[in-house]
Amino acid sequence: MFCRHLVDLARIAGWQVRGILCPAVFANGQKVAIEAEALPSGSRRQLATRRLAGQPQTGPATRRWQFDPEVVAWGNRILQQAPPCDLLVIDELGPLELERGEGWAAGLTALEGGDYRGAVVVIRPELLAAARHRWPTACVITIEQVSNSRPAAQKLAARLFGAGQESSSAPAR
Repeated sequence: MFCRHLVDLARIAGWQVRGILCPAVFANGQKVAIEAEALPSGSRRQLATRRLAGQPQTGPATRRWQFDPEVVAWGNRILQQAPPCDLLVIDELGPLELERGEGWAAGLTALEGGDYRGAVVVIRPELLAAARHRWPTACVITIEQVSNSRPAAQKLAARLFGAGQESSSAPAR
């Protein structure tokens, strides 16, 4: 929700937004899949499904999720072509990227290339130390509850897009 709000605010401010959003897919109140959405086109593909006990691994996987290798490759092409842009969004960099060099590896390259005015990267709390080590100047935004995502996005948007304010090229969470 935070990234979606921020993308909307960036577009209103006239910023060119590129990258990947990964909204969750719910059924009966349970998270059952993850989609990947290309920015700015809005094109979507199913990125991951829950891993079932005994399910053979057919591509990148974590303990809980099986990722479609074709969608991972598609997302990496999106991320390779994202810079230059005003706002780079990568939702999310997780254990595949930060621990194994898989997943959105092109996102790491795009971030480190710095060809953007601002970047927002979702990092789960247990990987925050690794991210802080990699990007020590990054601003960290912690959102404790989904209900706080809109105000947090508005606050960051004011900082990034607000009149007379300079933007930061450091990735933010």
